Amino acid sequence: MIFVLFLILTFFVGGIPFGYLMGKLVKGIDLREFGSKNIGATNAGRVLGWRYGILVLILDALKGAVPVFAFLKIDSPLPQIDGQLIVGSIAILGHTFTPFLSFKGGKGVATALGVYLHLFPVVTVSAVLIFFIVYKLTGYVSLGSIVGSFTMPVWYYIFYSFFWKEEYSLSAFLALVVTFVLIVFLHRENLKRLIAGKELRATNAN
Repeated sequence: MIFVLFLILTFFVGGIPFGYLMGKLVKGIDLREFGSKNIGATNAGRVLGWRYGILVLILDALKGAVPVFAFLKIDSPLPQIDGQLIVGSIAILGHTFTPFLSFKGGKGVATALGVYLHLFPVVTVSAVLIFFIVYKLTGYVSLGSIVGSFTMPVWYYIFYSFFWKEEYSLSAFLALVVTFVLIVFLHRENLKRLIAGKELRATNAN
């Protein structure tokens, strides 16, 4: 029962729309009506300024990291890694389908970053490096996010199959694959704009 209640709380914590709230607090606007019309860190930075974009990124990442860490403090019938993966997944779903904005939230990248940076730091940092390379080469955060998330299960398989075999978890690998699929699904409109050459670059709101 405690675990179920914790999952419900995690969903609502993950659903806190920091980008939306920042838009209201800083400029009195609904972030969903400007730029890419998304409440994530990229659009917050584009519309409100890069400092606020970074702040939203940190807050959205904490929505994933804090529940995963807090899970260690409660009683659960599940193995530690499986329980943390479930909690992290619920936090990501809370962000992407926030109950505070009619179940329409962000793209899940920042919250997933918080979850996996806590669970698999080397894997996540490797994926973040790929993100920055793609972003710097193209100027598209969306493309960097998609490619970076794709490399997460790849890096996990490489590191945990060759260097940390005793810690390899099939459930962790599958969770990373599912997270990638979710991120691609949530970026489907970005992909259409990329193909059409109409995707917004990080610093271009028009």
